[in-house]
Amino acid sequence: MTSDLKFKPRPPKKLTSLLGLALDGRQLEGVVLRRTGGALAVQQRFTAALTLDPLTAAPELVGREIRNQLDAAGIRERDCLVGLPLKWVLTAHTELPPLAPADAASLLQVEAEKGFHYDLATLQLADSRAPLAGDRQFVLLAGIPATQLVALEKVLAAAKLRPVSFGLGISAFQPPAAAASHGVLALVIGESQVGLQITAGGGVLALRALEGAVENAAGQPALNAEAVARETRITYGQLPEEVRATVKRIRIFGPAPLARQLADELELRFEPLGFRVEVVTGYAPGELGLTLPADAPFTAAFSLAGRYLAEQKPAFEFLPPKPSLIEIFAAKYASGRLRTAGAVGAGVVLLVGGLFLYQQIQLWSLRSQWAKISAGVTDLQNLSANIQQYRPWYDTSFPNLSILRQLTLAFPEDGTVTAKTIEIRDGNTISCSGTAHDMAALLSMQKQLAATPGVTGLHFEQGRGKTPVQFVLSFHFNQGAMQ
Repeated sequence: MTSDLKFKPRPPKKLTSLLGLALDGRQLEGVVLRRTGGALAVQQRFTAALTLDPLTAAPELVGREIRNQLDAAGIRERDCLVGLPLKWVLTAHTELPPLAPADAASLLQVEAEKGFHYDLATLQLADSRAPLAGDRQFVLLAGIPATQLVALEKVLAAAKLRPVSFGLGISAFQPPAAAASHGVLALVIGESQVGLQITAGGGVLALRALEGAVENAAGQPALNAEAVARETRITYGQLPEEVRATVKRIRIFGPAPLARQLADELELRFEPLGFRVEVVTGYAPGELGLTLPADAPFTAAFSLAGRYLAEQKPAFEFLPPKPSLIEIFAAKYASGRLRTAGAVGAGVVLLVGGLFLYQQIQLWSLRSQWAKISAGVTDLQNLSANIQQYRPWYDTSFPNLSILRQLTLAFPEDGTVTAKTIEIRDGNTISCSGTAHDMAALLSMQKQLAATPGVTGLHFEQGRGKTPVQFVLSFHFNQGAMQ
């Protein structure tokens, strides 16, 4: 995983001990690991429910609360790695044709500006790539608002901690670079959400947080397995066909009762499509490349910290870069002391002169390179214009998804009417077959669908049976009526 979009990744700091933290909502989990040779040992661990929100409360107060939890657990380790909540992550995706690295970076910059409704200067960006046919690449762009990362850094500083990495727990459970991750749809059940990640070819194809999938009523977590299965099916269906064909395994991580419940629901929906569903309860032998302790907890914090100590490159790195030497120099000598003013002024003059000289040399070199590649660049610009005109991913209206959404909203949530097949012809003619519990439920669904903006010419083509009723209906959909 590389981040060509904005910053070069920070080189990992080699450590022998590390505090791994995983933040899920206000649930904070921590474990201190120490590496000795080729083995890992658990030093301390804790779990706490924070009373303050790290993003909205005063950093000093949140930091003090975390520090109190660490002191209570006897933790003195300062270097930490933090697993960020998946709901913080914004994503977009594109396809990358065979290009030189510099041209690929420029194209991804353009795609990121189109895919994110943010100023890119306010995002910490990373990307993950998977190969496609014809030397193309499927690229997943991931970004987190810098304000959230700055707030978290202030909280950690108040807790007397030094962050060495900001990663994602789901990518530590199922690292995309591992050969065993090819063609895997991973689901991680959290405190109030279910994280979804699809990996193939060494890259991440999809990354989502299914909000509201887990509810805590009277302290007892309840999973909406049907909603998770539906959203999983939608996310899987949005992948390109050649990528979708490689994904045939579903791995579920989380509390055993909820994971088994979700596995049962997914088996009903995905096993007919050739998927194999499994509940993961622990690490495979040799998975982290180190000997694990017998009491190794199967958690995001342990996975993140263990892989970092095993020197495994994270799938996504969101830790903002350190200040440059020039920024450090300016901060150090900004006091205005009279005895250093002359030295600072001379240094600035030399630095500016050197930068201008370096710039002139670079300009001479670039002009020479441009004379060699200008013809090829013109051809590439023409090719880019044709791509923008004809390639379908530039259409951001997603008409078929809009049709499916309106049809889904018309169906009752209690499952009394279900669809078996949906066919979309010519972009606006829809045929749907399915089963209704009885005629009353079917008529109610038809009434709801007929009242949907954009739906016209609703026609009940066929009905068979009474309880249940098998039906076929068709209608036309006008995309412009929704705007």
